[in-house]
Amino acid sequence: MPAKKFDLIVFGASSFVGEILTRYLAETFGVDGDLHWAIAGRSERKLQTVRGTLAPILGDKAKDVQILLADAADETQLQELTSKTKVVVSTVGPYALYGEPLVKVCAENGVDYCDLTGEAQWIKRMLAKYENTAQESGARIVHCCGFDSVPSDMGVYFLQQQAEQEFGEMASRIKMRVKAAKGGMSGGTVASIINLTKEAIANPGLRKELANPFSICPADAGFKTRQPNIKSSVFDADFNAWSAPFIMAAINTRVVHRSNALRDKAYGESFIYDEAMLMGKGVKGRMSAMALVAGLGAFMLGAVAKPTRWLLENYVLPKPGEGPTPQQQLDGFYDIRFKGFTDDGRSITTKVTGDRDPGYGSTAKILGQAAASLALDFHNGTRKKGKKGGFWTPASIFDERYIQRLRDHAGLEFEVVEK
Repeated sequence: MPAKKFDLIVFGASSFVGEILTRYLAETFGVDGDLHWAIAGRSERKLQTVRGTLAPILGDKAKDVQILLADAADETQLQELTSKTKVVVSTVGPYALYGEPLVKVCAENGVDYCDLTGEAQWIKRMLAKYENTAQESGARIVHCCGFDSVPSDMGVYFLQQQAEQEFGEMASRIKMRVKAAKGGMSGGTVASIINLTKEAIANPGLRKELANPFSICPADAGFKTRQPNIKSSVFDADFNAWSAPFIMAAINTRVVHRSNALRDKAYGESFIYDEAMLMGKGVKGRMSAMALVAGLGAFMLGAVAKPTRWLLENYVLPKPGEGPTPQQQLDGFYDIRFKGFTDDGRSITTKVTGDRDPGYGSTAKILGQAAASLALDFHNGTRKKGKKGGFWTPASIFDERYIQRLRDHAGLEFEVVEK
C-alpha cells in the first residue's frame, strides 16, 4: 500500500461545522504533530479564509495547513483527493443531496470515512449500494459521528459495560432521557430536516421505512421486539418527571439497534431502547411537555405544506451557513441520563454530559475525535489494523479508547449515577 500524504482530510472545511471542526483540530493537534491533516472543498477563496482564521491558534504555522480542491459532485476530483489520505471526515450536507459521491469513492478505494449525518433514509441507501464494496476494499465507513448519535450510542455502550461489571449481564432495556440541554440550530440541520420531509411526502415507501426502528440493521438481524415510540407528553415513573418526544430519537434509536446487531447482539435479541426529553415534575412539567409536543407538531405541519414550508425556509428558519454564535456555542451544554434494566429487575443509571452546545460546539469535537481515532488508533504506518471494512456505527467500531478521547479532549463525561 503506497504511503498516504495525510492522516486526515476535512472535506467541507468552509461549512458552518467544518470551520468549527478545523479550529478544533488546530487547537488539539497543531499542524505538524501526530496528526497530519489538511482542509478541502470546492472554493479556494473560502478555504483560504478558513486557513486565515487559524493564525491566532497556529501563528505562522497556519500557512502550513494545506488546501485541496474538490467538488462534492466530481468523482474524478474526489478520487484524487482520497488518494492522498487515510481518512476523510465530511461536513458537506444535507448528505442525501451531496454526500453519495464521496462515500462511493471512499468505499471503492479503501479509504476510511466519517461524517455527522442524521439522515437515516440516506444511510439506508448507502448501505444498499456500497456496503459490499467497502467490505471488499477495507474502507471503514462510520456515519452519525456527531451529537447524533455518539452520546446515545456510546452512552448505551458505556452503560452496558458497567451493567456487565456490576451484574454479570447487560441490560435488556434502556431508557435515554435528555435531562437538560442548551444550544441553537444551524441552517444545515434545518436543510436536512426539510429535505427529509420532501422525500417522505413524495415516497410512501420511505414513510413506511422511517417507521421501522430496525431500518438500518442488517437484513439478517432478525429483530422483531416492539419498540416504544414517544409521540406525546407522558409521565415517566422511572424518572419521576413528565417527558416529551426527542427529535433526534428517530436516528439515535436506529443507530443503537444497528450497533447491537453489529456487536453480535451483545445487548440481546429482544433489546428495547427509547429516547425522550424530561420536562420537569408536577403541573409545570406537564404543561412544558404539552407545549413542546404542540410546537413540534406545528413545525412538522408547516414543513409538510408547501406554502408554509417556503415561508419557513425563506423567512423563519436559519439558512445553510448560519448557526449559533461562538458565544452561544460556549454557553451551550447537555446532560443525558440512561437507565438500564436487567431481565430480573435490577437497574443502573448513568449519564453523559457535554460542555458545549450539542449540535455544533460539542459535535465538532466529537466528530474530530472520531476522525482522529480512525486515523491514529486504526492505522499503523500505512497498514490498517483493527476492524475490517464495512459500514459501522460509533459503538460497533470504537471502544474505551474513543470514550477516553472524548473525556480528555472533547469535554464529555461518562459517569455512573446510581446502581
